[in-house]
Amino acid sequence: MTASLGGDTRSGGSSGPAASAAISTLERSRVMDRMERERFDCVVIGGGISGAGVACAAAQRGQSVALLESGDFASGTSSRSSKLIHGGLRYLAMGDIALVRTTALERKEIHRLAPHLAVPRWMVVPTRSRAGLLKFRAGITTYERLGAVEPKDRHRSWSVEDLEREEPRVDRGVFKHACVYREYLTDDAHLVLATLRSAVRSGALALSHAPVDEIAIESGKAAGVEAECAFTGRRVRVRARCVINAAGPWVEAVRRLESPSASPLLHLSKGVHIVVPASVLPVHHMVVGTARDRRSIFAIRHGDVVYIGTTDTSYGASAAGWPEITSADVDYLLGPLREMFSGAPVTRSDVVAAWAGLRPLIADPGKPPHEISRRDEVMVGPAGVVSVAGGKLTGFRPMARAVIEKAAEVCGLALAPWAGEREEPLPGGDFDGDLATLEALLAGKFGLSRPCAARLASLYGSEALVIAAMGTEPLVPGAPVLASEVDWSVQVEGAATVEDVLYRRIRAALFVPEAREASLEPTADRLTELLHWSDERRLLEVEQMRERLASDLRFRS
Repeated sequence: MTASLGGDTRSGGSSGPAASAAISTLERSRVMDRMERERFDCVVIGGGISGAGVACAAAQRGQSVALLESGDFASGTSSRSSKLIHGGLRYLAMGDIALVRTTALERKEIHRLAPHLAVPRWMVVPTRSRAGLLKFRAGITTYERLGAVEPKDRHRSWSVEDLEREEPRVDRGVFKHACVYREYLTDDAHLVLATLRSAVRSGALALSHAPVDEIAIESGKAAGVEAECAFTGRRVRVRARCVINAAGPWVEAVRRLESPSASPLLHLSKGVHIVVPASVLPVHHMVVGTARDRRSIFAIRHGDVVYIGTTDTSYGASAAGWPEITSADVDYLLGPLREMFSGAPVTRSDVVAAWAGLRPLIADPGKPPHEISRRDEVMVGPAGVVSVAGGKLTGFRPMARAVIEKAAEVCGLALAPWAGEREEPLPGGDFDGDLATLEALLAGKFGLSRPCAARLASLYGSEALVIAAMGTEPLVPGAPVLASEVDWSVQVEGAATVEDVLYRRIRAALFVPEAREASLEPTADRLTELLHWSDERRLLEVEQMRERLASDLRFRS
């Protein structure tokens, strides 16, 4: 399979933004060479949405930036969210007006920069009575004012007849009305990758699978970091004027590299989501229900599947590894479905995929996780390391600007003016946002099925045309995934393992049941060819992925 990595993404040409914004795994050695050779303004620890946002903001404001991630980019919290770009309507009730306003406005900005990664969808809130409907409408009206929602996207009320037409599985014997309002659906991992690639386009360097295990301190000040390549054991020392800790749930572990006595800061909360076929639960939009503890539960249509989430429970274990998904977690999510929807109940055996993530909340003693604000906090350690903790996916850009401004103050960085509305679209975002037209173009020009075209458009935006031009052979016969996506994952999006590809690039492990296990072997074969793996490395990758896929669904037995 041959490929051109660049291209005017609107035409599938051979040179342009994709090449300049590529994170190529084939260039790992050269990236490490440059990281050791150069001295940077900022070194960022953490390749989730916080770290990617900080690297992007710093690079766009004229700083030289190196970013190091211990695992894969977005492999922690940032690929295990509810995948919503939303203002957090429930935080109005908590009185966090500033957070709601910031994130509600940010929805529009992310949509402007990457329309395929902030897709407006209807959120359906069924109510039992007209009084309940009117109460909810009062709150949503305030929410829409804070977010400057345009008239065409403002909320509307549905009658029983509307529910029957739009969401016929909602139990109309229980719910007589519904309020529907706009929220935005994203692919969280691809939002991280696009943001990080935008940073690379502005001159940043990014390296995954390189855990930082030491902060270099000279004359009492942080002067860089040391990391080790997880694949080769090579030690890499990166010198920088400012060290920024954006490690999410691991931010405290990094703080202890600077100061072993650093006081605890975070309250970790576990969030679990489960996935069922849409044939089992034919939801058309995004439907909100209520769990037994009064938390909101979402059922969200995603292609041919529906995912349900999320739990919000305190997590006392170490942030290392993937949190376990228990039968109690799954039963908590299945319970509300019986009240929300008519028809045969969804059972554990219907679940075809699941994921669990950790939210790094700023601790608020005495409060349960679902009552803790999602605010972010920027702090400076004794050696001048700038750390950021907390926050929401939607608010990552203003949070990143606050971090960079604090870093400039602490480390004496001279920042160029913020571009604001002149900021370039993220890679793949340079189109008018009409996904239906893009899907039709992919289907017509390349002969792709509509499910395949729709999936490509939503994951890659305008760059879907470049990927389709690389080849339209399916990775797995009958599944809407292209083999060329594996090449793109490695050559442009920095994938280095089979898990990186299946979970966070092509997303087959979560959202394409027919390719969940069937894509494992062909992906391993292609990575072996691209990355020159030994037979032993290929076998290890396959065995690890089989165990990973099995462990996701172990609760079923």
